[in-house]
Amino acid sequence: MTAPILFFVFAIVALAAALGMLLSKNPVSSALWLILNLFCVAGLFLTLNAEFIAVIQILVYAGAIMVLFVFVIMLLNLSDLPDLKKVEWRRIVAFTMGMGLLSMLTFISANALNLAPNPPSLAIAAENGSVSNLGKVMFTQYAMPLEVIGILLLAATIGAVVIAKRKPV
Repeated sequence: MTAPILFFVFAIVALAAALGMLLSKNPVSSALWLILNLFCVAGLFLTLNAEFIAVIQILVYAGAIMVLFVFVIMLLNLSDLPDLKKVEWRRIVAFTMGMGLLSMLTFISANALNLAPNPPSLAIAAENGSVSNLGKVMFTQYAMPLEVIGILLLAATIGAVVIAKRKPV
C-alpha cells in the first residue's frame, strides 16, 4: 500500500525539482535541482522494483555526470543568467496541451494498428532482467559499443577541459 503513495510522492517532488531547475537563475542551484530530480527518478525506479536501474541512475547520472556538469559550471565561472523577457504562459499552456493531444493520438493510432508493444511475461522478465544476465550480454554481445562509448566520453572530457582552459595573458 505504501508503494503507490511513495510513487506519487517521488513523482510530485521530481516535477517540482524539474520546475526548480528550469526556473532557477543560478546555474549551480539549477544543477542541484537536477540532482534532486535524478534522485527522485531513482526513487521511482525503486517503487517499480527495478533496484538495479535505480542504483545505476544514482551512480551514473546523479554521481558522475552531475559532477562533470558542476565542474564545467565552476570552470566556466558562470554567473546568474540575465533576465529574460516575461514568460508567455499562453504559449506554454498551448505547447503542453498540443503535446498531450499528440501523445493521445499516437497512443490511439498505435493501438488501432496493433503497433503497441506486448509486455513480456513475468517469468521472461525475471529470467532476462537479472544483473548477471545483463552483465553477460553487455560484456559479450555489446562489448565493442561499450568500449567506443567509453572512448567518446574520454575524448569529450578532454575536449571540454582544453576548451575551458584559460589562455595565459
